[in-house]
Amino acid sequence: MVLGKMLSVVLTGAALLSGSKNAALPEKNINGDIFLVNRQHVISEQYVPDSLRKTQVHGMSQSMREDAAAALEELFQAAQSEGVKLSSVSGYRSYSKQSLIYSRKVGRTGSEAEADKLVARPGTSEHQLGLAMDLATRDSSTLSERFASTAEGQWVYANCQRFGFIVRYLKGYEDVTGYSYEPWHIRYVGRENAEAIAASGLPLETYLSGWKLELYDYLIHQAMN
Repeated sequence: MVLGKMLSVVLTGAALLSGSKNAALPEKNINGDIFLVNRQHVISEQYVPDSLRKTQVHGMSQSMREDAAAALEELFQAAQSEGVKLSSVSGYRSYSKQSLIYSRKVGRTGSEAEADKLVARPGTSEHQLGLAMDLATRDSSTLSERFASTAEGQWVYANCQRFGFIVRYLKGYEDVTGYSYEPWHIRYVGRENAEAIAASGLPLETYLSGWKLELYDYLIHQAMN
């Protein structure tokens, strides 16, 4: 009886995943919106996102994936209309560029251990996805925790989910994300996901874990009925 129900769960899961792996496991779809990359989930050196283009926003000339770029432009327009003036600082970075940034940081800090506290190793940066952007106040390129206390930083935190972005590296979740608090780093995940993640108050890693639990509960419920 129990074995039969367990087999039913497996078969139900297989049926759900068959032909729709990207829908069932969105964190594994590198061309989707919520592909998970961090120190444990690494991107291939060869990966370059499709449809990269320059963002048409104030600040440094930066590229993003088309959908993220369009969303960022909407975000900047809304911020401007509300008297909030932002600057783009860093968007898409290739594997080789991230490798160069990391190597320089190792040289400046004197060790990989110290560099790891400040910058992602090549292959572990969301910037390689073309879905992340670092922001600063108008006409500034300084990336600092002080951004969180500025009117611009507070606006971004309160409103970025309206445009499909989340503040990716939250304060108090450094052990979960593997990165220090970065109020300037926003990540495109799509509007629906962004609103749900922002409402949860959780980092992407924890949110995706909860999503998987809901999927498993659904599979078990379907198999038992």
